Amino acid sequence: MKIKKLVCAAVIGAAVMMAGSAASAEGTATIGVTSFADTLEPNEQYFSWVISRYGVGECLARFGLDGGLEPCLAESWEANEDGTVWTFKLREGVKFSNGNDCTPELVKASLERTFEMSERVPGFFDLASLEVDGQNLVFTLNTANANMAGCLADPLFLIMDTSIDNSNIETAGPVCTGPYAFQSFVPTDAAVVVKNEYYWDGEVPFDSVTLKCVDDQTTRSMALQTGEIDIAYNLKTENVFEFEGNPNYEIQQLQSLRSTYAFMNQNGALGDLALRQAFLRGLDKETYCSVLLEGGATAGKAPVPPTLDYGFDELVDENAYDPEGAKAVLAEAGYVDNDGDGYVENPDGEPFSLRFVIYTSRAELGVYAQAAQANLKDIGINVELETVSYETLLDKRDAGDYDLLIWNVLVANTGDPENYLRENWYSTSANNTAGYSNPEVDAKLDELAVTFDADARKDLIIQIQQEIMDDAATVFFGYETTYLFNSTRVTGVQMYPMDYYWLTKNIKLAE
Repeated sequence: MKIKKLVCAAVIGAAVMMAGSAASAEGTATIGVTSFADTLEPNEQYFSWVISRYGVGECLARFGLDGGLEPCLAESWEANEDGTVWTFKLREGVKFSNGNDCTPELVKASLERTFEMSERVPGFFDLASLEVDGQNLVFTLNTANANMAGCLADPLFLIMDTSIDNSNIETAGPVCTGPYAFQSFVPTDAAVVVKNEYYWDGEVPFDSVTLKCVDDQTTRSMALQTGEIDIAYNLKTENVFEFEGNPNYEIQQLQSLRSTYAFMNQNGALGDLALRQAFLRGLDKETYCSVLLEGGATAGKAPVPPTLDYGFDELVDENAYDPEGAKAVLAEAGYVDNDGDGYVENPDGEPFSLRFVIYTSRAELGVYAQAAQANLKDIGINVELETVSYETLLDKRDAGDYDLLIWNVLVANTGDPENYLRENWYSTSANNTAGYSNPEVDAKLDELAVTFDADARKDLIIQIQQEIMDDAATVFFGYETTYLFNSTRVTGVQMYPMDYYWLTKNIKLAE
């Protein structure tokens, strides 16, 4: 993966720590997080990410600070010439946090559990068989995969102990190999993890760490200032000034590898291409990002942000902001305001509105949605906002219960955008509940899966993006700058381009 721009900056800031707070206790720390899980079953929704972020789950491979692949539970891997057989040599001496040996047989069993339970697996690879050969795991694929190691670095494929009773995994969590293990969990509220005494990769600094869900951005910032938490994830540009002038805080800043976008459900009113085109042309995304978000995001147009070298500047956006053009498209397609209420009726003369589902834990999502609602009112499209929790949004997405649905996701979750594109825009993907289907996109994604040459992969990814844009398939709002704020009470806090790793063995108390 080639990252065009990665920025980290220290910003000085301070506050008076609250005496006796949870964060001030020796041997402990508290982290303020967002988008909490309502279950610790790793195969439910995307909650394996939570288990990885909280320092519990590990995979065969992982991504480093530069975004490149590194060994983890596998110390090496290799593929045959055509990419249909991948052999991973497993690290010896690894134990689960309960003291059980992490044997090749148990690694295989853990992966097989994921294969059986998760509908997401086919979006990564097409497995024919998985066998143990001494200390090796051998994956034989029905179709070649050029990025198998990157796929297995996704937290979906974390390794857990399946030899124990996992009947209460939803609240107890899986037993894994990471530096920490779950001690307690209150769904959508907090989790406490404790030191894994058997950790294979060095000393674990904290006896326990509390991960507290603080969805509200203002409350999360205040909690960091008062010392209630040591680290705050997903604060924004407007929070920086709150810490200026104090030497007890630092902020890391990363030009985003995330995209905020909205699926347009083509199983309803938005099955009409003209309506989708008008919708997109009515959105002033540049103002949303530069003014409303105070420069904290880059205006969107394509699936992959400009921070990754996949042709952003050369992609042509025929549905860029053009409100008069949007009105013309609507009129030509028969969308007319016959009753004078300010909103167009559909070509059959019936009033309609579009239900836009958003979630609460990222403040910028509400900014985008409310601004879009206002812009679209100006061109005669009636949009109603429905604000729900992240967990409810996932349920609505799976059920196809929306006209538009906000999404914020890492676009290179396997090291490049291939899996991201396949999961969201391949016609038969389980995640493609919006009903998008383009045979050219399917064919190019299938070709990408068996293409090893980097330049050829880049060219295919550019072509796929252009097809999706030409189909007016999705609203790409913007690519936000990501921030990580922490008190200097703790050190070793690092921001990873692949944001699977929040609590790591490197985070410890300052000397």
